[in-house]
Amino acid sequence: MTAIEDTPTTTLPWHLRNNWAPVLDERTDFDLRVDGTIPAVLQGTYVRTGPNPASGTSDHWFFGDGMLHGVRLAGGKAEWYRNRFVQTPNITDPDDGDPMSSMGDLTSGTANTHVMPHNKKLLCLEEGHWPWQVDTELNTIGYENFGGALTTSMTAHPKVCPVTGELIAFSYLSPEPPFLHYIRIGADGVLQQLEGIEIPNMVMMHDFNVTRNHVVFMDLPVCFNLDALETGMPFQFNRDAGARLGVMPRNGTNADVRWFEIDPCYVFHPVNAHESGNTIVLHVSRQPEAFGTSNDDYAEVGRLWKWTIDLDAGTVTEEQIDDRPGDFGRVDDRLVGLDARYGYLMAMAGEGNAEEPVYGSALWKYDLTTGACSEHQLGDGVRGAEPVFAPASPDAGEDEGWIISLTHDTNSDESRLIIVDAQNFSAPPVATIHLPRRVPYGAHGSWVPDHIMS
Repeated sequence: MTAIEDTPTTTLPWHLRNNWAPVLDERTDFDLRVDGTIPAVLQGTYVRTGPNPASGTSDHWFFGDGMLHGVRLAGGKAEWYRNRFVQTPNITDPDDGDPMSSMGDLTSGTANTHVMPHNKKLLCLEEGHWPWQVDTELNTIGYENFGGALTTSMTAHPKVCPVTGELIAFSYLSPEPPFLHYIRIGADGVLQQLEGIEIPNMVMMHDFNVTRNHVVFMDLPVCFNLDALETGMPFQFNRDAGARLGVMPRNGTNADVRWFEIDPCYVFHPVNAHESGNTIVLHVSRQPEAFGTSNDDYAEVGRLWKWTIDLDAGTVTEEQIDDRPGDFGRVDDRLVGLDARYGYLMAMAGEGNAEEPVYGSALWKYDLTTGACSEHQLGDGVRGAEPVFAPASPDAGEDEGWIISLTHDTNSDESRLIIVDAQNFSAPPVATIHLPRRVPYGAHGSWVPDHIMS
């Protein structure tokens, strides 16, 4: 029996029960059942990663081993489903199970938070180590440190500039000053810049913002707290630490960073950022705090906010756009850092429930210019996932394409991949792909069209 089967469900922590529970086998299934019609122009692979402890147990959701789930689309068919563990040392040569023991070894890690393409490579990422590379059939190739030039960890949320092809990233898990490092990698995969950025505290900086000419760091008060390590993860909200946004030219240095104070809050995921004259506009899923009472506290959820940084006046205007709870925001990847009109978020639920995060039963599509929101309802008891935009062609218009998202039906315990017409967002999916197994709730992923990998 597995560790899960040996333990009554009611006594398990939230991340090991129901659809958070890991699946322990790898499988491949072909010719998946489809309701509706898969657009024939979708030629590529949808792939998503998430924490999935191979042992069947972990101390915290964030520490589970990375498992990829992929669906191959071609010729109007769902050709296959695969799930694979990323073959990090945690899988090939497991240690004592202490996730903090590998922090100094950048070749270790879990690859459990995001998967995205760059320079014809598919990178699996988390916060504390180097990325891991896999191929489009989900086979592990090895860790990626850009020819040995990267000497720090890398965030789970780099941004690929659609204009230059650069991979813009950072690292925040430094145990000593300067605590933060900025990373800029060329379109050819060569490290161009590794710059120390001085901040006063070691904070959990899960994501950041990129525009055509700037980066914007979010120095928010989820601070390192060694005393909290015994209960899981050593970060906790500390309102007294304050909150700031740091604006730096994309090729700038620590001396060029300008800091702008904002109200204390937390942001796991921005939606997008862009420049408008001498202002920088950020859309983010802002929540009042995170891990406020403990480092496993999920009582707060995000809502769409707009921050406008006036570089001339030295001020930030903070404006809530909507009261619908939502997170995991994405735009068309071809418009990251540019003036994208549309953003797509996953609904969040369970506000006030500190025991576990709750994914919602809808997807939101926002007009970022007007703030108007369209809803795609998933159905009673159906939980969603991050909405990923797939354009109809490389030169298609911004809204010309589809939203791809995983769903899980808690009534039947079945998982599906849905394809929604972005221009008819509230309508039923144009295609629903029935997956051959339960897919646990996970983190982030990408649509990887064939043309960008060849």
